Formats: sequence, C-alpha cells, structure tokens
Amino acid sequence: MNIKNKKHLIFDLDGTLIDSVPDLALAVNMTMQELDKDIYCLDVVRTWVGNGSLVLIKRALSSDVTIDENLDEELVQKAHKLFLEYYLQNVCNETIMFENVKQTLQILKDKGYILSIVTNKPIEFVKPILDSFDIEKLFSMYIGANSLDVKKPNPKPLLYVCDKLGFSVEESIMIGDSKNDILAANNCNMQSIAVSYGYNYDEDISVHNPSIIIDKFEDILKVL
Repeated sequence: MNIKNKKHLIFDLDGTLIDSVPDLALAVNMTMQELDKDIYCLDVVRTWVGNGSLVLIKRALSSDVTIDENLDEELVQKAHKLFLEYYLQNVCNETIMFENVKQTLQILKDKGYILSIVTNKPIEFVKPILDSFDIEKLFSMYIGANSLDVKKPNPKPLLYVCDKLGFSVEESIMIGDSKNDILAANNCNMQSIAVSYGYNYDEDISVHNPSIIIDKFEDILKVL
C-alpha cells in the first residue's frame, strides 16, 4: 500500500513513543491501597491502558478489563481524583522512551515533516513527559483526552489537529499502537501505521486494518 507523500505525522503517546505503564501502575496501586482495594502487577495494568485514566481506574476497581456496570459512581470519582494526584506526583519516574524513538523523531523533523500528538492521556500530563525526554520542541501541536469533548476512537481529535495545522486527511497519517488509534484513523479515512510492540489488550492490531504494521519505531523511515 502506498503511504508516500505525507506531510503531517500524528503520533499516539503511550505505547507508541513511551512505555508509561510502570508509573501508571504505581499510581493505580497507590490509589487502590488508599481505598483498601487489591493491588495489581505490572502486566495486568498493562492490559488496561489505552482508553484514558477514567477507564483505567474503572478497570482497576472492577479487577478486569471489562468494567463492572454496578460500580459505585462516588467511589469511581474519588478513585479517579486520587489516581490523578498520585500520577502527577510520579508522572515520569520509571517511564521510558521506546528504542530509537527520539532519534527517529528528530530525523523526521529534519526531513520537514510536521509532527503532532493525539493521546487519550489527560493533557496536563503530556508536557511534563515530553519535557522530561526533551522532545516537546519536536511537536507542532499536542492534544489529550480532555482537550476536546471526545477522544479516540472518535476521529474528531485527528481532524482537529489537521485543521489547526492546515493539513488534509490525505496529507496526514496516524501512527499508534492500539485499536483506538487505528479506528480513529479509519473513521475519517486517514491512513495509519500500527506499531506492534505497544498496548492493545493482547489483541492482534491487524484485525483493525491499519494501512501498514511495523515492528520497530525506526521502520517509519522505511515506509514513508
């Protein structure tokens, strides 16, 4: 499939550029401990990441990726508030950037591509993470889960950054690790690149029909 002639590259954050699960798991478990609930290992929390912080906390309270429909709403809101506070205190302690991400982003920037981020992470956490890895300057724009009234897989965030940066859907491409990234792209007829190494709930990303799948982040340089 031809994905040449792109000008605007839209990246997901968690699971695509960074592995934030260690810090997310820490904040989840600090929250659960305060509420006298069960705590979870890293691999379990990893399967819950990707739909935003509120869904993550609901899954933790449900002890499952499938959310308990009978969760007490007051408890959910209390837990979510605690989680955000704990995560803000520990937003980049053990978070790492995936191999060759920084170098590849710099090469893409130097080649003249415009880079943006559309993530389902609350926006207040995005800049501190980008700053900690000294990559904030590489991106022309970034938006989070609470920047608009909807988040991925709704296509609106993708269309929003395209509009603000002056690019058409055809000139843009979504690069992410989960079905939310690929479905958001599919929902506005945007081409997409899926990375195989991120968080996708133990589901094969190919079932959501990305334009292409890569195993290493630097392979973007080969396909664009």
